[in-house]
Amino acid sequence: MSLWPVYTGGGEPHDGITQLPPPPPWRAFNGKPVLPPPPEDPDDAASSPDRTHRAQTYVVTERSVELVNAALYLRRPLLVTGPPGSGKSSLPYAVARELMLGPVLRWNVTSRSTLDDGLYQYDPLSRLYAAREERPKGFWAPSDIAEHLRLGPLGTALLPHQRPRVLLIDEIDKGDLDLPNDLLNVLEEGQFEIPELVRTAHRHSKADVMVAGNDKRVTVHRGRIRCHAFPFVVLTSNGEREFPPAFLRRCVTLELKQPDQRQLKAIVEAHLGGLDQDALELVDKFLHRASGGELATDQLLNAVYLTRASGLQGASREQLAEHLMPYLSQALEPEGLRPDEF
Repeated sequence: MSLWPVYTGGGEPHDGITQLPPPPPWRAFNGKPVLPPPPEDPDDAASSPDRTHRAQTYVVTERSVELVNAALYLRRPLLVTGPPGSGKSSLPYAVARELMLGPVLRWNVTSRSTLDDGLYQYDPLSRLYAAREERPKGFWAPSDIAEHLRLGPLGTALLPHQRPRVLLIDEIDKGDLDLPNDLLNVLEEGQFEIPELVRTAHRHSKADVMVAGNDKRVTVHRGRIRCHAFPFVVLTSNGEREFPPAFLRRCVTLELKQPDQRQLKAIVEAHLGGLDQDALELVDKFLHRASGGELATDQLLNAVYLTRASGLQGASREQLAEHLMPYLSQALEPEGLRPDEF
């Protein structure tokens, strides 16, 4: 019996939400279930999505294996380009899992991102408020600066770990024009300074600062951090801009293509199990539509999962699949194919 639809639009309250099937594997979250808190209670800290599924189901190509190894051997960043949904951001999770390199550090770049955002964040206002509270006691130690400083994903990756950490710098092409050049020296030298700690190093040579990803602290000596094992850095780009030659020279570049039919079948099977006839038909239709515009692989996964979970058949199933696979950019419909004929 189909559970579709849960939301009917009728306006009558009902408990249909409990009838939802399990979520897609790539949208399963690992937060501990709790009773709903009272409205005045603060929310629990948000849990990160479980990335295990992403690492386990990534379908590699021979080219990507070669260039990942090149980046690992050369201790160079890997710049991964390709269309949306081609698996750029999933690659570092697969590498981290296979080589047992721990949780992936992730830096999501925006148009306002600067190098300092990746290295560390310092909150001078919170330090000022703390100083006001301590002043009546007659003591405010310069070393307290470490209480208001936290390493970012890049700064944490550059700590002297025994084994390299994996760092994903996602969508670097969305960042400021100067960001790639600003990264050059840090990625070349594998070290950086925290000026706020360097200035007080003559009084306090050690400072315990928090790291990205958890609340643990590490000891920084004289405000300087230098890596021991160079991190495996993956930078992704959707090709929205060109990068300076000096930046490209320091990277190993991997260009991912839109998956072909064989790869798409392998991806769907890895995520959702065996391929039935309906899934095979959706793969073929996805490839046909992709010939006339930009589509992402996760749109196909959404369509296969939801057409299975909904239990719809015939024209209703086809219409639902069409709505889940719209073009990501302005493009002409493939010749001879209208949307209502999908």
